[in-house]
Amino acid sequence: MGLLVLPGHVVDQVVSKFTPDELMNLMARVFMDLHASYEAQETASNDVIIPHRSTVSSHNHHALFMPSRLAPLAGTAIKIVSVPTPQASALVKANGLPASTVVLDEQTGEVAAVVNARKLTPLRNAASSLLASSILVASLPQSVVAVGAGGQIAAHLALFLSQYPSIKSCKVFNRSVNARLDSLVGALRTEHAGVDISGHALVDDAGADDPALPDAVAGADIIITATSSRQALFPSSYVSPGTFLCLIGSYTPAMHEVDTALIRRAGKVVVDYKAGAAIEAGELIDAEFAPADVVELGELLAAASSESAPAWTANHHVVEDVRSAGDVTIFKSVGVGVQDVAIAQAVVQKAQRIGLGTVIEDYY
Repeated sequence: MGLLVLPGHVVDQVVSKFTPDELMNLMARVFMDLHASYEAQETASNDVIIPHRSTVSSHNHHALFMPSRLAPLAGTAIKIVSVPTPQASALVKANGLPASTVVLDEQTGEVAAVVNARKLTPLRNAASSLLASSILVASLPQSVVAVGAGGQIAAHLALFLSQYPSIKSCKVFNRSVNARLDSLVGALRTEHAGVDISGHALVDDAGADDPALPDAVAGADIIITATSSRQALFPSSYVSPGTFLCLIGSYTPAMHEVDTALIRRAGKVVVDYKAGAAIEAGELIDAEFAPADVVELGELLAAASSESAPAWTANHHVVEDVRSAGDVTIFKSVGVGVQDVAIAQAVVQKAQRIGLGTVIEDYY
């Protein structure tokens, strides 16, 4: 067996072949399997394994090693991400977060593929958020507000604007109006000419909220945040009843993209993975949410009775319980390794079907 190598430009080609529905269907299967394993913790199984990540630090980087297993859907893989240290050079930091996923052959244990994963983490997160919105948003959204201008927001808006042609307004807020924000807004305008898309700074030169922020947040049907902020990006009072929020950025107890008042307005919060959210989601930790008020995304899903796509349907009883718990709905994601296994395996399989990538035949 040869080794398949998928560099970044090939991954981009493969990813462009996925529809939003395909990606949501993939993540639905991931979260149904994940929740089933969470409920059956007492049952010994090798189907879902999520070890703690390991970190190896050097002068320039913290190298993160994140192995996971999700069988039979995707098998076993490990994602490796290098995070620049504060003392790293500007050149190193400008390179972003290099990431690769190593996918194993389920039968032989050999490395079957090496995949450039730089854009796959934002993609799997965006697919999960879109899945949550498709279940929790009761009516077709007209407006979306995003905070951040990095890869996470780019992936989210690309999927949301494609899936919801009802969206006519998209406002993107960033710490400042810079080249990255301008580039993102320009790319979105090119792809979605029928949508009013604009970029804004979060605060003005005096440090006060940008004048556009309160009205934009108040008028948003969907709000997506993907920052590393340690303080709320906007107060709860800006957010209108009925709003759906995707909180993607925080991943430590010290990080908070929204305030405790807004979290408590939801009554119940949907998360990707309870065990991860309990120790990493700063907003939930500070709000002191009871375990019963934290609902896994997989709990909102039920396997479809038909074999035709999609493979899932909404668990309406749980969905209505979440919707009726408060006047906003919130999906908080901290990310979970089995998503990486699933998206990498899906990319490998599609690349093989359409004949993309380089195969090193004599690797073994």
